[in-house]
Amino acid sequence: MDKSGASAYVYAKASGILARSFVGNRTQKLFEVKSLSELWSLVFKTEVPLVPEVMLAKQIEVEAQKRFIKEYVDLVGCYSKPDPIFTILLRFYEYSNLKDVVSSLVTGKNELPPIVDIGKFATLDYSKYPNIAEITKNSELSWVTEIPSVQDEKDFEHKLDVQYVRVLWKAIQKLPASERGPVEKFLGQSFLHKNISWALRLKMYYNFTNEQVKDYLIALSDNPDYSDPVAGYALKVLDFPVDSWADWKQSSISDYINPYFGSEDWKIDPRWLQQSLKKRTNDLALKTFRLYPFTANVLVTWFKIKQFELDWIRIAAEGLRLNVSPSELKKIAGIEHL
Repeated sequence: MDKSGASAYVYAKASGILARSFVGNRTQKLFEVKSLSELWSLVFKTEVPLVPEVMLAKQIEVEAQKRFIKEYVDLVGCYSKPDPIFTILLRFYEYSNLKDVVSSLVTGKNELPPIVDIGKFATLDYSKYPNIAEITKNSELSWVTEIPSVQDEKDFEHKLDVQYVRVLWKAIQKLPASERGPVEKFLGQSFLHKNISWALRLKMYYNFTNEQVKDYLIALSDNPDYSDPVAGYALKVLDFPVDSWADWKQSSISDYINPYFGSEDWKIDPRWLQQSLKKRTNDLALKTFRLYPFTANVLVTWFKIKQFELDWIRIAAEGLRLNVSPSELKKIAGIEHL
């Protein structure tokens, strides 16, 4: 199938999958069921496995992720020569797998932890566990040859996160000029929103200085400034006084901050902001999926939309396992207003 034919087919197929997915207004259906068995039937439309409830919650998460990965791999496989960004997006799970592998080795475990299988697009060889150098050999992660100490594990994971975003950003630049803009804008905002939330959490919950926070942001350069597409505005908001409603109200993210009722002592709420920006990213993905059919933007936004769906399925499953009320679960998921 040539690229134009594949793009048309992928758009139609991806649209059909989204129509059946628990996204947009359909998300709330996940939080209306009364048991894990009902949740399984709702999500998979198959017979419920005969396993204990505590195991069923985990199985729902695992199966939902497997289905998502398979659907995405099948869509990418429609192209004879997929744009690099499609496979690099999927390698998010290899970076996550490597974090789990290293964490397992740091704690001295002999068994390979559960791995997300990305099929023919995998570049890591988990059969070589516990030899980390052999696992990463001939991959873009081949620099990982030694196990970090417990103290250095978080810095190691941050290095992986930075590499993933930079590799992904380079892949965006390889897209045809006509397709590059929407993808760059969407993914840039997605990563920027995460950076803003993370920056405020470090500052307010862990008392990091602005300079310390800077070292833990995902950026496209080693010494980012306000012009960095994925970290620039996160650096700027660090300069806003956390208790100044006026400063935050004049910012470009004023629509996503916690409300001020006039007489109270107000402070920016990182959790509120995180949930609001997450919802904004999801809404943007749903909107832009339709705006640029037959382009790379379709699979990029579809991938992110389905990741959000996975998060909500996990929240619903865990909530049912722990007997959390539907209203509280909707708050946790950030969809209480749907």
